[in-house]
Amino acid sequence: MSDAQPTHAVRLEAGAGPDNPPCPACGEPLFGWLSPQPGLRGPVRRCESCGLGVVGESDGPEEALRELGRLGGSPRIANRASFATSLGGAGWAGLEPGAHYLFTVESVRRLVARHDQVVRARRWAPAAGLAATWQTFLNSVTFGHNVALGALGRAEAAKAPQRWQRRIDALASIVLAIPALLVAIPVELAGGIVGRGAAISLRFELL
Repeated sequence: MSDAQPTHAVRLEAGAGPDNPPCPACGEPLFGWLSPQPGLRGPVRRCESCGLGVVGESDGPEEALRELGRLGGSPRIANRASFATSLGGAGWAGLEPGAHYLFTVESVRRLVARHDQVVRARRWAPAAGLAATWQTFLNSVTFGHNVALGALGRAEAAKAPQRWQRRIDALASIVLAIPALLVAIPVELAGGIVGRGAAISLRFELL
């Protein structure tokens, strides 16, 4: 007879506590993801259930909805559930200075349900997604963050503190632009096909 004890799945609620506040989208605990990064308001937590990321402290679902609303009536989100995010980690281009809530399609679905809305349509935005994935790979070799897209006026950059670092970042962004693009194209294409593209456009409807 086996002496092995039965195993039991641990529910996410078991991790709730002061260090793991509730997700504003679904209520499950937020767990640590990234330490404080330059230009961000604090450490980054993520929800293992809906995927929402929170930079610093959260003031609850209504604040998250207001930030989502600032993206427009049919918002395009930087998808925290993208392949680019998984591969880039702290270098993910969606971690722009001042970012607070890092959305996924599922987290948006749960948030807008509070206002009797549904996500009626989702569409991969290939050009924006490719740009974000390309920048994510460049971020792995620069001191600053989002240097190339910032120079093109497509994102807010967090520049390196030292002048010599900024010069290296500019040179690296030029020299490695094509190699990074060649890597980014298949990654973002695969992500778009399976619903994990770096940029997703959404359309809402009332129930």
